[in-house]
Amino acid sequence: MEILAEYGYLGLFFASFLAATILPLSSEVVLGVLLGHDFSPYVTIFVATTGNVLGSVVNYGLGLWGSQILLNKFLGLSALEIGKAETRFKKYGAFSLLFAWVPIIGDPLTVAAGILKVNFLLFVFLVTIGKFLRYVFVSWAVLSI
Repeated sequence: MEILAEYGYLGLFFASFLAATILPLSSEVVLGVLLGHDFSPYVTIFVATTGNVLGSVVNYGLGLWGSQILLNKFLGLSALEIGKAETRFKKYGAFSLLFAWVPIIGDPLTVAAGILKVNFLLFVFLVTIGKFLRYVFVSWAVLSI
């Protein structure tokens, strides 16, 4: 993660994007390092949110157009995990996408949204709100220390 931080905002974008897609990365670490080096909190929040939301859009696309084999290979999601996410999604509705930032359940939720063909603009809106608020909180916590 330190290596990505060396690339500044670009490194944060890639860490955030990859954290939402295929790799178990922690974009919060890169965000914290950048904030510790006096990078702008506003720009870091914007960059992290943008990268993470775009990663979720990839998940949505994989859910919309991908097969179970593809989901398992690229995201490491089993049929059981996808099924649980679909059940959760059907139970709580589209507003569950506000929790797409939560580790373990977030990626399957964004894939389930694609599988269930949730309105794309609603998807982007809700995912962006949740991820933005997470990065605001993380930034506040880092800067308060």
